[in-house]
Amino acid sequence: MLIFIAIAVFLFAAYAILMEYYRKGWDAIPVFKMNSPSAEKAIIKISVIVAVRNEEGNILHLLESLARQSYPKELYQVIVLDDCSNDRTWELMHLFSYENFNAKFIQLSDYAEKLKSASFKKFAIETGISQSTGDLIITTDADCSHHKDWLMAIAAFYQQTNAKFIAAPVKMDTDGSLLSAFQTLDFIALQGITGGSVFKKLHSMCNGANLAYEKKAYYAVNGFKGIDNIPSGDDMLLMYKIYKKYPEGIFFLKNKTAIVSTKPEATLKNFINQRVRWASKADKYDDKRVFWALLLVYIFNLLFPVLLIASFWSAAYFGALIILLLLKTFIEYQFVKTVAAFFEQENLMRFFPLLQPLHIIYTIVVGWLGKFGSYQWKGRKIG
Repeated sequence: MLIFIAIAVFLFAAYAILMEYYRKGWDAIPVFKMNSPSAEKAIIKISVIVAVRNEEGNILHLLESLARQSYPKELYQVIVLDDCSNDRTWELMHLFSYENFNAKFIQLSDYAEKLKSASFKKFAIETGISQSTGDLIITTDADCSHHKDWLMAIAAFYQQTNAKFIAAPVKMDTDGSLLSAFQTLDFIALQGITGGSVFKKLHSMCNGANLAYEKKAYYAVNGFKGIDNIPSGDDMLLMYKIYKKYPEGIFFLKNKTAIVSTKPEATLKNFINQRVRWASKADKYDDKRVFWALLLVYIFNLLFPVLLIASFWSAAYFGALIILLLLKTFIEYQFVKTVAAFFEQENLMRFFPLLQPLHIIYTIVVGWLGKFGSYQWKGRKIG
């Protein structure tokens, strides 16, 4: 028993150190203060690339959000690539009209003969970049909305830092349900880990809903070549390729104007499929720092069901489980709360302690399915 408890203490200590490192990293990121947005100062040509599939409920809102950007219309273009939608996405795109809006709509099926990868999204982005005119590539998703100065903030940050790759913040909006609160709290933690790890250069992490990178840097690392056989990872896997060539050129943009808002998944099934998709690339990372961090988190969470099973033989194990759960909750609460404050979602923290047991189960199940299971996404079965 003493050996088992010693292992538990060691795992908790390692986990606590990691979480504290993320928290300090997040707190240390300087908030980028953009001077009063001015179109006169804008000089960077931008291409916003969006890969969409079956997004008839979101496409018009997305185009409206992008068309109303304060960035000079002559300096940015929007390229939307329809990935073989079987709903009205393509039709609705062409119903959208906005004065001086430089938009290009592409059907990916027209380029099907060039598809050599297992990732449709990477192929879509690759196709979009090949037809882009911008020097800075920015990606986002169809279910996102953007502040009117979103592009202005990213361009100003790029001009100030000469970044090769920018990971920018993503906020998940809740719809009042417990499922959306669970997703949002999990997402807040992921955003904190993203910011902290990028700033501290602990490991690479980002979200494709809000990314920017130099087109020159993209081509300098041969784009998605070498990772195009992996269905997911158009964001983090590319980020690490660019990091290896430009280790000082990777930044996290901490600015509220730069936040992109996205929606939680409407059903538990869709949520699990989304997270399994994210987890499926865990062992594909060339950046093994990410792998070891994920492995520590997984083994630490796995400790809880092991302690629960062991408690049938000795009540002492159940006592250890409760103490460990309280300590885990305390450590994570301090971290998530400070990130939630940035996104103005502190009100959700009241659910945090109550959802801890569910989050442990979720972490174990999704981690396992990401490695050994399959998932469905946008009507396609992967794995």
